[in-house]
Amino acid sequence: MATQIESKMNGKVWSTSASFLETFAVDRFDDNTMRAVLDAATFNAFEKMRTTGQAMPRKSADKLAKSMARWAQDKGCRQYAHWFSPVRGANGLKHDAFIDYDYGGSGQQGGSVKDTISDFGASKLFYNETDGSSFPNGGLRVTHRAAAFMNWDTTSPPFVRDDTLYIPAAFVSHQGHSLDEKTIMLRSQDALSKSGLRVLRAIGDNKSTGLVSNVGWEQEFFLVDRELYNKRPDLVATGRTLIGAPPSRGQQTDYNYFNKVAPRARKFFDTLQARLWAVGVSMTTFHNEVAPSQVEFCPIFKLTNIAADENTLAMEIIEDVSLAHGLKALLHEKPFAGINGSGKHCNWGVNTNTGDNCLAPGKTPEDQARFITFVAALARTVHLYGDAMRVGVATSGNDHRLGAQEAPPAIISLYTGDLMYDHIEKIMQGGELAGYGAEDTLISFGTARVPAVKARLEDRNRTAPFPFCGNRFEFRAVGSNQNINFPLAILNTAFADSLDVLASQIESGTSPRDAVADMFKKHKAAIFNGNGYSEEWQVEAKERGLPNLKTSPEAYKQFTASKNIDLFAKHGVMTPEEVHARREILEEKYAADIELEATCLLKMAETGILPACAKDLKTFLGSTLGGKRAALYTSVEELSEALREVHAGIHDAEDPAQYCVENVVPAMAALRKAIDASERYIEYTLYPYPNYETILFSLQC
Repeated sequence: MATQIESKMNGKVWSTSASFLETFAVDRFDDNTMRAVLDAATFNAFEKMRTTGQAMPRKSADKLAKSMARWAQDKGCRQYAHWFSPVRGANGLKHDAFIDYDYGGSGQQGGSVKDTISDFGASKLFYNETDGSSFPNGGLRVTHRAAAFMNWDTTSPPFVRDDTLYIPAAFVSHQGHSLDEKTIMLRSQDALSKSGLRVLRAIGDNKSTGLVSNVGWEQEFFLVDRELYNKRPDLVATGRTLIGAPPSRGQQTDYNYFNKVAPRARKFFDTLQARLWAVGVSMTTFHNEVAPSQVEFCPIFKLTNIAADENTLAMEIIEDVSLAHGLKALLHEKPFAGINGSGKHCNWGVNTNTGDNCLAPGKTPEDQARFITFVAALARTVHLYGDAMRVGVATSGNDHRLGAQEAPPAIISLYTGDLMYDHIEKIMQGGELAGYGAEDTLISFGTARVPAVKARLEDRNRTAPFPFCGNRFEFRAVGSNQNINFPLAILNTAFADSLDVLASQIESGTSPRDAVADMFKKHKAAIFNGNGYSEEWQVEAKERGLPNLKTSPEAYKQFTASKNIDLFAKHGVMTPEEVHARREILEEKYAADIELEATCLLKMAETGILPACAKDLKTFLGSTLGGKRAALYTSVEELSEALREVHAGIHDAEDPAQYCVENVVPAMAALRKAIDASERYIEYTLYPYPNYETILFSLQC
């Protein structure tokens, strides 16, 4: 099917201007497909289950399962898989065939052999089991108590890929503990809906019956030639280059940004779009990013848990498509030092189930008052739980990116923009909630030949980790390689808590205006509209009491603070055991990442760089040239030995993650500095690995 779709799209055999839409979501078992293959009673039973959480009647559930299997089998599927997201950075699945024995059949040889039949019923659609102890679990599982269970997230449509029916699933232990990224997201959506509805009722909305968060993600990554990638042990092992001197030309002239997409990259994107559209991922935008060979693409926003599924699916398909095109997609947050890293900006919003956007100012006084009410809750969220939000984006890869001149700092703050903050100050001084967003802002081009454009109310702020973007807020600190469920589940939960506090105050008799004003007064310290990259902000943030958690291990320690444990327990998103387990998983992953990098760097230095240095020195024997080389190359050997010494102490450390921060990371940085300096001297033909210049610009022709 994918080949036919790609042929149809890439060949542009469209008879009308909209016929290419016939290819969209053809491999997804969504509501439209269900209505086409199910009778009304079965679909209504499914809708009721999805709304109330009560199981479907067995007869209806069997009808649904068999119709889904028939649909998938018509597309060539022989197996199905419950597709889940363990806390490790890549999704999990096992392939189960659509066959079973007919245990009620006559069989053969006197009934000792049963008839084999095609079978897929409710018991298989709504249940799957595997070993949970071999996935990261933070002590929630032990080898002799290892059962773990998957079940379909009924809001996320199944899809066909590689002759398999994929069923997006949640993943929990025998005790119901979350072992995945999805389950806590779904719980956070429930919490947000409950708390959001309280606020809506308190401010006079009697129509809405729920609130949901949605997100539009922006996926940045690098595309490089696969042959060059395979010659870099560090890229293969860790996803980033552990050594590499800056190229003669990097991104100094901003030449790559929004420039024409290189031919090989364009062919990759044409195929990627066809594959993503087939499974219902609405890839609408793609373009070059700032760094050479860096690109980005984006879909239309979706319900957050569905958007997260689509993003993890997209990352899997990116790898398949890049392989087919002789390319390698690098999703690490910082594949190249001194070159812009990659984020996954999450454009996050909240909507009522009646379709109202609570984070858009609107034109009526009621909409404007609702908007500013929700912004007050966001100010409290960032102020009190900025440390938890920082944990949500804390990885070894993202540590290389946060705070650089390309990404927001590790200080989590809220950007409202100047006009909105002026309005907030008026509210704190006694003004009304409504009024912000009443007027349009038009931007003139200064020529009659170009019409003026309607602009968003506030300017962009690339330096802010959580800025207002006109009709949503953008969580810019999320890393390109992350599963977005975790950071957004934290945000949803903290926001739900702030909405709860606001609702309680209004329900106790305080006017909405006074409750909002009071919340802004208590939590305005989280609002910052200046340059987040500036050194002055580091000082000011400290004065405001905002945490500046510069490294991931420093952030992880805050996750188990009592206020954060209470937050997640109160809203039913994570038990105290799950919070402690998540911290342990994160710390183990960080230490494992650094240990792996140090091991790889040592191997590259001792088996590749040092032999090249020795050969290069021979070139200058008997000559007065090359005098600086010997001392420089000797430092590479000495610093390699220093790294080997601290590397050996990782497993003996009481706190391996913190040990890595204090000892291994600095030793790696020192060795890298010496190797990168040596690269400028080693004869080009002797250097054992493709350099930055070769890797970054091989696709530009």
